[in-house]
Amino acid sequence: MSLGGSGSRDWIVQRLSALFLTFYSMFLFGFLFKHPQLEYGDWQNLFSHPLMQISTLFTLLCIAFHAWIGLWTILTDYVKPAFLRYILQGIIVFSLFTYSVWGIHILWGY
Repeated sequence: MSLGGSGSRDWIVQRLSALFLTFYSMFLFGFLFKHPQLEYGDWQNLFSHPLMQISTLFTLLCIAFHAWIGLWTILTDYVKPAFLRYILQGIIVFSLFTYSVWGIHILWGY
């Protein structure tokens, strides 16, 4: 049930998603630093720009993939009973999917 089908692909996805999340976070922190008196209109203007919407959507997907790979690895290493591990993995997949759909709904307003 790993994401990439192999450990090396999962490792690459994990590192690339972390890199993108770092740059996205740095941009947001820079934006907040540059606008100390941030108001709702400024925030809405930022997230109404198509490039920011696409970047945020990609960020949501990166968070989901990054979290899945990390949690899958932890569960595989530390939860030995297969039935319990599959239950926990199912809960995690359901949660990540729900959070992703919810984030898309908030972002795109559908």
